[in-house]
Amino acid sequence: MSKRVGIREVAAAAGVSVTTVSHSLSGGGQLSDATRERVKSVAEGLNYAPNRLASGLRSKRSQIIGFVSDEISTTPYAGNVLLGAQEAAAANDQVLMVVNSNRNSKVEDLGIEALLQHRVDGIIYARMYHQAVELPAALSGIPTVLLDASSDRTDLSSVVPDEEGAAHTAMEHLIEAGHRRIGYLGNIDDIPATRGRLAGYRAALTEHGIAFDESLVTMSESMTAPGRDAASRMLAQPNRPTALFCFNDRIAMGAYQAAQLAGLAIPNDLSIVSIDNFEVLADALLPGLTSIALPHYEMGRWAIERLAAELAGDAESAPQQIRMHCPLVQRQSVGPPPR
Repeated sequence: MSKRVGIREVAAAAGVSVTTVSHSLSGGGQLSDATRERVKSVAEGLNYAPNRLASGLRSKRSQIIGFVSDEISTTPYAGNVLLGAQEAAAANDQVLMVVNSNRNSKVEDLGIEALLQHRVDGIIYARMYHQAVELPAALSGIPTVLLDASSDRTDLSSVVPDEEGAAHTAMEHLIEAGHRRIGYLGNIDDIPATRGRLAGYRAALTEHGIAFDESLVTMSESMTAPGRDAASRMLAQPNRPTALFCFNDRIAMGAYQAAQLAGLAIPNDLSIVSIDNFEVLADALLPGLTSIALPHYEMGRWAIERLAAELAGDAESAPQQIRMHCPLVQRQSVGPPPR
């Protein structure tokens, strides 16, 4: 077995000091680009791999980030959150250690204890959907960023979707297509998305001089069957809406079924827009469902990058509470209102 090449061998081969090698490979120090590139080239030629354990001991960093979630890793809806976080961590030479509690507080407590025993540098405290949270006491004093979660604490950075903005974007798309009588199929749960999306619906109506009509708003569980029932009742009105804005893609699928039962073609007779952009569902519906995408991947990346900035003590490392833009993904479920 060949002997492991150390930093001294790289320094000797490059004709520089050990400190220069260290700075060249870490990005630190005041070195010319030519020197950095020459040292990197020599290190690669010798198959030199830095000893990250020793580096971690010197910097008092483990390069491990704890990711605590309720059920993100066991559901298909928010998996891109993890992907974004993992890719951002890898870009920082960090490892993501994931704990999934399945909404069991005891499991979460045990997971956090294990992460702290591994001396993680910080924690991403994440939820599958936007909700208000209280940070566990065990994380007091631990650098933490909230992901798809919010808190009254201004000393914590957090990132959530812009719920009101997402609804406003959906409504703008329908109004620009010519719709004025737009129904809203909302959600009964007491969560930020319920309040924010209804607010966005109402704000868009007001901006365009369209009177709010309570008969065009109904709330149900955010699943397909309740959505179908709610849409069927709305479409049975004598002066039915020409378009529906749905709280999420599962309710929208119920609205598709209700339209079919009522003999209405999408988008010729009825236009539909929702929020989620759950691609497995939105792409599979015929016609394809126009939906507002929740920025799961982008939120995952942002949380890791924000934690890295706070750990580094950057000038802009003061806690931030971000509402992230949600883009429109157009498919084929929107058209002009029927004559």
